[in-house]
Amino acid sequence: MDEPHTDIEPVSDPGWYRIRIQGRLDQRWSTWFDGMSLSQGEDGTTVMRGRVGDQAALHGLIERVRDLGLTLLEVTHEAPDTPAEPRT
Repeated sequence: MDEPHTDIEPVSDPGWYRIRIQGRLDQRWSTWFDGMSLSQGEDGTTVMRGRVGDQAALHGLIERVRDLGLTLLEVTHEAPDTPAEPRT
């Protein structure tokens, strides 16, 4: 039996990601989140930004957010030269 056709191709290349969560984490959490840079928004959120090696690593970061009991607000794939300031 043939597999269903899909136009979605799996992403396996490394890339830059912005992960926005509800709550504030200071920079000391950066090590736990694989060296992602952390910045706080005026709206009570934290934005993690950095290079992620592959989809498995991205899922690992999201699982850590879950393990801390934080609310995940946004995950965005972006260009490395995108400004690091949190979007409100």
